[in-house]
Amino acid sequence: MTLRSGDTVVTDIIEKIEAKFGKMTVTRGKHHVFLSMDITFNDNDGTVTILMKEYLKEAIANSGMDASKVAPTPAEKDLFTVDNGSEQLDKRQGEIFHSIVAKLLYVSKRARTDAQLAIAFLCTRVSCSTEQDWKKLIRLLQYFNGTLDMPLILGADSLAKSKSWVDAAYAVHDDMKSHTGGATSLGRGAIMCKSTKQKLNTKSSTEAEVVGSSDYLPNTIWARMFLAEQGYKLTENIFYQDNQSAIRLEKNGRASCGQKSCHIDIRYFFMQDLFESEGISVVYCPTDEMLADFFTKPLQGSLFRKFRAVLLGHCHVNTLTKSPLPPSEERVENPILEFDLELADRRLRCQPRTKCTNRWRLHLLPRMRQFSKRASSGHQ
Repeated sequence: MTLRSGDTVVTDIIEKIEAKFGKMTVTRGKHHVFLSMDITFNDNDGTVTILMKEYLKEAIANSGMDASKVAPTPAEKDLFTVDNGSEQLDKRQGEIFHSIVAKLLYVSKRARTDAQLAIAFLCTRVSCSTEQDWKKLIRLLQYFNGTLDMPLILGADSLAKSKSWVDAAYAVHDDMKSHTGGATSLGRGAIMCKSTKQKLNTKSSTEAEVVGSSDYLPNTIWARMFLAEQGYKLTENIFYQDNQSAIRLEKNGRASCGQKSCHIDIRYFFMQDLFESEGISVVYCPTDEMLADFFTKPLQGSLFRKFRAVLLGHCHVNTLTKSPLPPSEERVENPILEFDLELADRRLRCQPRTKCTNRWRLHLLPRMRQFSKRASSGHQ
C-alpha cells in the first residue's frame, strides 16, 4: 500500500515496481481491501477506519462452535485460572483450537486490539488445550459475534506528540510469571499494542513493572525513529506508568535500589540511559487511567467499555482523565477474594513442613477463608 499526497508520485512508484516484477492489480481511492482488512480513509476528520468483519465471520463459521450468544467482554474474570483437572482436547479438537486461535491472533494485531489479552492467554494454551480452554475460546467468539461491526479508528492530533502506557500484572499465570501490557497513541486509537506473558519470573510487582517497561520501551523508541524518517520530530514523548517504585528505579537506576530490589538484573537499567538520550518523560498515571491495564487484566463493566472506546479510537485519549471513576468492583476482583485458597492449600501440602508453611496452614489460611466468607456476604 502506497500513501502519498500526489497521484503522480504514486504512479511513478507503481511503474517502477511493475517494471521489475510485472503487471499488478492497482486500486485507488479512499477505500481498500488489503489482507482481509477493509480500510477507509476519512477526509472529514483525517482518520482511518479498519474493519475485519468478513474475516471474523469466516473464523466463527470454521470453528464449528456455538457462538450464537453474545458476550459483553472477551473473557471472564477467571481468564488466567488453569484447571489442571480439566480434560485434554482430542487431536482433532486441539487442531481446531490451534487454528482458530491463530486466526484470531492475526485479527487482534490488525484491527481488534480489544481482544489481545484473551488471545494472548489462549496462545499459551495451544500445546496443552483443555475443555476449559475450549470454553474460553467460545466466550471470545461470542464476544466477536456481538461486535462484528466494531471498527478500529486511528487518527493523530499531532505527529510531534506521542503517549505510551505500560503496565504489568504480577504472577497471574499458572507458573507464577507476570503479564505485560502496553499501548501507544497519537490522539485517536492505539497503535503498537502489546499483551504478552513475561519470559522470566519476578519476585515483586515492582520488578514485574520494570521488566514490562523494558519489554515495551523498544516500541516507543521505534515509533520515534519511524516518525523521524518520515520527517516528523517528536517534541513530546510521554511514558505512563502506575507504579511509583518502578518509576524511581527506571529514572535513578542503582541509586534507588533497596534491600528488596538490589537483585534486579542491571540490564533493565538500560532504560535510565535511554529515557535521557531519547528525551522520554516517565510520568505517573493513576491506575483508573492506566490504559495498559486493558492488556493485563480481564476487566469487566464500565471500566472495560471506557478503555475499549479509547483503544479503538471511538473516544479521544483525553477522555481517560475526564471520565468518572468507575466502581472498584468492576476491576478483576478484590485480590483477597480472587485468590484460590483451596489451590494454595493443596500446593502447600506438597511443600516440606517448615516454620513458614506451618504458620500459613495453621493461622493465615483459616483467617483468609473467614475474611473471604465475610466479604462475600457483604460484611465489612
